[in-house]
Amino acid sequence: MLERNLASLGLRPGPREQQAQPGAQLEGGRKESYAFWETQPVAQFDEDPDKLPATDGPIDAPKTVADVRQEPYNLPAGFIWSDCDVKDDKTVKEVYELLTNNYVEDDDNMFRFKYSKEFLKWALRPPGFRPEWHLGVRVAGNSKLVGFITGVPASVRVRQSTVSMVEINFLCVHKKLRSKRLAPVLIKEITRRVHLQNIWQASYTAGVVLPKPVAECRYWHRSLDPKKLIHVGFSRLQPRMTMARTLKLYKLPTEPQTPGIRPLQKRDVPQVTRLLTQYLAGFAMAPLFTEEEVEHYLMPVTDVIDAYVVEGKDGVITDMLSYYTLPSTIIGDDKYNTLKAAFMYYTVATKTPLLDLMNDALILAKSKEHDVFNALDIFQNTEFLKELKFGIGDGLLRYYLYNWRVRPAADRDPKQPPIRPSELGLVLL
Repeated sequence: MLERNLASLGLRPGPREQQAQPGAQLEGGRKESYAFWETQPVAQFDEDPDKLPATDGPIDAPKTVADVRQEPYNLPAGFIWSDCDVKDDKTVKEVYELLTNNYVEDDDNMFRFKYSKEFLKWALRPPGFRPEWHLGVRVAGNSKLVGFITGVPASVRVRQSTVSMVEINFLCVHKKLRSKRLAPVLIKEITRRVHLQNIWQASYTAGVVLPKPVAECRYWHRSLDPKKLIHVGFSRLQPRMTMARTLKLYKLPTEPQTPGIRPLQKRDVPQVTRLLTQYLAGFAMAPLFTEEEVEHYLMPVTDVIDAYVVEGKDGVITDMLSYYTLPSTIIGDDKYNTLKAAFMYYTVATKTPLLDLMNDALILAKSKEHDVFNALDIFQNTEFLKELKFGIGDGLLRYYLYNWRVRPAADRDPKQPPIRPSELGLVLL
């Protein structure tokens, strides 16, 4: 049903098309050369698996903070660095406007992510965030914000190793300045600032192929308002299907079906943290959340994050579901200007069947006027995607690690990313 996917709109954190170097296109979306990324401590496509270290670990030789360059990298003439205080409403408005007008679009330039100011405050201010990791570039003459990149702290387990790292996000350069090569300098400067805090690894995602994905997954889309999605060109009416039959196909109940399901409350945080920790332990790559992080990332915020728990009569929480809201601007439509999308976040089913829990997620998102529900084929999601009428997207979302090599598994083709989608337990905003 959903022919147009937001895979390029799923390209959220990290390097994007504007960083890819010129060169011949190879099979699988690779380029012949990556002038910038071939200088960075990331896994490369031409590595010989037989010559790699026997265990996962850092790519660079160990360094100390004393080894880190102390002064910022030089920008092209006419531009200056600027810390962006996301506690300041005026600055958040500037970031919001830069992203709204210049951030990720789909391949046909019909949809563009529309991060709300509340979303930015939520995504960029987790426990332990550092203001200097919200990095902007301004025009020296008028202080206009024209470039942006962020990092937020995270603890991520990669197989048997627990790695303190940053999640890189919101890399954006004004469309009219893409030829200035600001993006590589933004990446180098945020890296320098992170290294000054004795952190040497990072995670990010991209829709494009860069050296070298640690995992590769795909978005699936479940229509909640098929009439609107067809009108704006996100999906199309299938052959031999009428609109009436399509609406009937995607119709959902008006109320969730699971007894005891309710919105997450602050008193639930300790139980939810334990539930989530136990569940994520089963994946090869997953975050390690503290209670403070669970409270920050999962406590409901209107039109930003929704989370629900299933509580038994004994007060024990057995299941949880969550999704975040990320609308997109609809470009050039005469009737609608916004596509309201829900993105599956962290969900744990222990007593309630996962299929039933996710069906409730669809019902709840629909009740809050979302147009589409998006989910990656990570976690155990393949158990419900087809059954709940998700349509497969036509693009891939790649996960990357900076300065951390994950060896190919013994039973895995070394040409493939070392971590399968079903082994991935990490969602990057």
